[in-house]
Amino acid sequence: MDLSIIIPCCNEEDSVPHLTIKLFPVVEQMRRDRTVEVVFVDDGSTDATYLRLQEITAGQPDMPIVRHPVNRGLGAAIRTGFADARGDIVATADSDGSYRFDEIPALLSYLKPGIDIVTASPYNKLGRVENVSGYRIFLSKGSSLIYRILLDPSITAYTCLFRAYRREVVRRVPFYDDGFLGGTELLVNAMFMGYKVAEYPSTLYSRLAGASKAKIYRMIRAHLRFQWNVVLRRLRLAPLPKPLEGESVS
Repeated sequence: MDLSIIIPCCNEEDSVPHLTIKLFPVVEQMRRDRTVEVVFVDDGSTDATYLRLQEITAGQPDMPIVRHPVNRGLGAAIRTGFADARGDIVATADSDGSYRFDEIPALLSYLKPGIDIVTASPYNKLGRVENVSGYRIFLSKGSSLIYRILLDPSITAYTCLFRAYRREVVRRVPFYDDGFLGGTELLVNAMFMGYKVAEYPSTLYSRLAGASKAKIYRMIRAHLRFQWNVVLRRLRLAPLPKPLEGESVS
C-alpha cells in the first residue's frame, strides 16, 4: 500500500455524506498512479455516524471502518488509525472538511527526500483562513506561537490534523494524549527525535456540517501543561521521548 488516509470521526453524521463528494473523487484520482486506502475511525459516536460510514463505504475497496465502542478522544483515534494503516505514507485529515481533501496531493508533494512529516498551516504567509470563528483561531495561533518560540519558528502551525507522515514516524514516535493534544504531541516528539518537518501553506475553512467537539478550557490546560514539559526537555530536566519498536504505536 502506497498511501493510507486516516479520517477520525465522532458524531459526524451530518459531515459523513459530504465525503462522497469531497473525498472520494480525490481518492479515485490518486489511485491512477498509486495504491490508496482510507481508514475511517469512528470514535464512539452516539449518533448515526457509524451507519452513515457503512453506507458510503459499501462496495468501496480499501475503505475499512474501525470502531471504538466508547469515545476515547482524537489522539486515541489517530493511534487506532495508525495501527490499521498499511501505507508507506500515512496522511491524517479532518472529517469535517475544514482542510479541503483536494489538497491532499499538494500536501504529499512537500514530502520530498529528507522530509519526514508535512504539516499544513493556514498561518504560513501563503496560507489563509476563511469564515472560521475568532476563538478557534486565537487558541490555535496562540498555542502555535508558544511552540514556535520553544521549538522551530519556521513551523507556524502545531495544532492541525491535516498532515502526512512517513511510515517510520508513525511506527516509532510515541505520543500518549488521547485528546486533541495528541497530534501536537506527536509532531513535537518527532521533532525532538530529529525527524524533519516541512510546512504546507493551506487554507482553513469553517466545517462543512455539524459542530466542533473541542472543549476550550480543557484544550488550553492540556497545551500549557505540555508546553511546560517541552521547556523542561529543552533544559534537560525531563526525559526525551523514547522511540517505539514494532509495526505500530498502539
